[in-house]
Amino acid sequence: MPFQSILKTLVEETPQAVGAILVDWEGEAVQEWCRCDPYEIRFIGAHKGIILTRLKEMQASEQVGAIEDVVVTARDRHLIVGGIDDDYSLVMDVGRACPVALALYHFRTAVRQLKKEI
Repeated sequence: MPFQSILKTLVEETPQAVGAILVDWEGEAVQEWCRCDPYEIRFIGAHKGIILTRLKEMQASEQVGAIEDVVVTARDRHLIVGGIDDDYSLVMDVGRACPVALALYHFRTAVRQLKKEI
């Protein structure tokens, strides 16, 4: 399946990447690739909707332009969330030691590839 190959490449080429998951509009896993318990990345993917919903509310109020992706940085990790289209999103969990710009480069490359496949 091309989704799995894209996610595997994303995780393997991004330093400190824990996992990546493609989810549908309900937060249901379509495909994941991770170096952790798959439940963990599915849990993260399912809850990305909260982040995207708030951002879309800001976008709708014209406070910001069209949102492509967002990085949430915590003490130990970065969580990157981005839309593929109206129905699908990509979520990646990356260790904090990875430079955000590098993680975003790989993430956005994967988004472009997934857009071609969906």
